[in-house]
Order: sequence, then structure tokens, then C-alpha cells
Amino acid sequence: QVQLVESGGGLVQAGGSLRLSCAASGRTFSAYAMGWFRQAPGKEREFVAAISWTARTTTYANFVKGRFTISRDNAKNTVYLQMNSLKPEDTAIYYCAADLRGSGTQDKKQYDYWGQGTQVTVSS
Repeated sequence: QVQLVESGGGLVQAGGSLRLSCAASGRTFSAYAMGWFRQAPGKEREFVAAISWTARTTTYANFVKGRFTISRDNAKNTVYLQMNSLKPEDTAIYYCAADLRGSGTQDKKQYDYWGQGTQVTVSS
């Protein structure tokens, strides 16, 4: 079992920044990949970014490249999502997820555990 708890969401103006955190517990954090997804009202949950267990490989959705950065601190059992140059269309609930068997995929069906989500609202 893996428990994931996101934090760091909030209300920010367009052009601003937020840093999301996801604290993991329950299994050896450094042994699995992590991903961030988001879901806006009325839309499907979509991939944002992923990071391998070694942190050597990161993957981003095209719409966040150059603006968002995923990182992890295995000593703290935490994965981060630094979000810069935020846009109103980034407004969504952001979820972190654990991929116990892979290196971090864009396919949400491959993730085994999910956090409860944190709301990010970007005002124009």
C-alpha cells in the first residue's frame, strides 16, 4: 500500500507560480515512478508530468513544457511540481500518482495509487 498526500494548491494570478508537493508513505518511495495529473471540471483527467524512480527520466505534456518542472527528493519521500507562468487554463485539481511497475508513463491506467488531489485556481 502507498498513501499519497498532495499540498501546495491555491489561488494565483495568471503569470504566477505555485509549487505542489506530494508526500508518500507505506512503501519504499525510491523504488517507484511518480506522476502528476490534473482534472478540470467537465474534462477527463490528463497527464501533466512524470519522473522515474532514479529521477533520470522526466516526461511532460506538451502544454506544460518549459513552464512546469517535476522533481523528487527520495530522502523526504516527496515529489514536487514547480509550476511557473500559470495560465487560467491550468485551473484544475492536481493529483499525484505512483507507478509501481514502470518508469513513469502518460497512461493514467498504469498508475497504482492516487492522492486525493489539490485545487489550483489561476485567475485572469
